[in-house]
Amino acid sequence: MAAVAAIYSELQDLNTEVLAISTDSVYAHKIFKEISPSARQVQYPLVSDRNQLISRAYRTIDEQNGAAFRTTVIVDPEGTIVSKITYPREVGRNSQELLRLIQGIQFGRETGLGVPGDWVPGMPGIPRRPEDIGRI
Repeated sequence: MAAVAAIYSELQDLNTEVLAISTDSVYAHKIFKEISPSARQVQYPLVSDRNQLISRAYRTIDEQNGAAFRTTVIVDPEGTIVSKITYPREVGRNSQELLRLIQGIQFGRETGLGVPGDWVPGMPGIPRRPEDIGRI
């Protein structure tokens, strides 16, 4: 969990805000933070969406059980959703990959270049040209 704290620190350096939103109550969040060693390390706000307004707005609600799917939504400063990833219930999120995703989005916006698969900061981007689609 120390790695998650380090990643959260890096996200703050990228001028990024992180919220954890669930359909659990604030009381469930409180107990979760008290009994879970990993949850105690969470440094960002846990938001309760008991009325499911946020989950429905982002279309992440599982209508069969009333809980939200594990979804990561990245919203840019203009309020546009630039990425939305929904994970299977059996699979947890990869905080390193989420950090890389945000770094890649910011890199692309700053340089105008595309970000290839397995890109990490420090690597070059690629020109975004329609004629190169399927060739790279």
